[in-house]
Amino acid sequence: FAYRANRSVDDAVNMGLHFILQHLDKPGTYARILFVDFSSAFHTIIPDILQIKLSQLSVPTSICQWITSFLTDRQQLVRLGKLTSGTRTISTGAPQGCVLSPLLFSLYTNDCTSKDPSVKLLKFADDTTVIGLIRDGDVSAYRQEVEQLSLWCSHNNLELNTLKTVEMTVDFRRKPPALTPLTIMNSTVAAVDSSKFLGTNISQDLKWDIHIDSIVKKSPAEVVLSSSTEKVQSTTGTDDTVLLRCQVSSVLFYNCLVWGS
Repeated sequence: FAYRANRSVDDAVNMGLHFILQHLDKPGTYARILFVDFSSAFHTIIPDILQIKLSQLSVPTSICQWITSFLTDRQQLVRLGKLTSGTRTISTGAPQGCVLSPLLFSLYTNDCTSKDPSVKLLKFADDTTVIGLIRDGDVSAYRQEVEQLSLWCSHNNLELNTLKTVEMTVDFRRKPPALTPLTIMNSTVAAVDSSKFLGTNISQDLKWDIHIDSIVKKSPAEVVLSSSTEKVQSTTGTDDTVLLRCQVSSVLFYNCLVWGS
């Protein structure tokens, strides 16, 4: 969804919820959602592997070679005040803050997909979410796809952060049975009642109370309203509008097409 025309965070979250709600309309169903966390995602790109992937996507050879050259043998140093460290040569990952880096990571992970139709893999830059649509208690496909994701990561130099990766279950059955915890690389994944899905707090009851409470607390509206009278009087109407849009509206209305409808 990231860096594609006519696609946004709203689309990714809406599609994920659509998969879940459509599935839950059927009897004997529930969903397991794995919110995957990668350790230093952009820093793990291997230029040679990326070049192969770009070639498979029919990117011209000259562009592939240029990107490989751009990522290889980069000189880095640290400067603190008047002190400067020695120079180190880096040939892994993409430069932090570079406009091209998120796009390269999206292309690098393009072949990370789910083969089973009952398991949906949603990717937005370095955010990955696995949705298992479970029916009649059969979790074999879901567990297999999670295992394949783990193997894909090991083959492509990406590290799954099992300490920050969490799983949430959405189950509206009257008497849902206890579930066997999910394990990744011999580590048990923490089960949670709510988690952030691309910046939006989603809970296992699919209600938005937690998200609304969080954005109200996060919004700097209180800071704006508590400004001194003299400061408020010194601003023009245009200043107030800009302040509202930048500091308040951007927080309150983020992804509101999902939770505000």
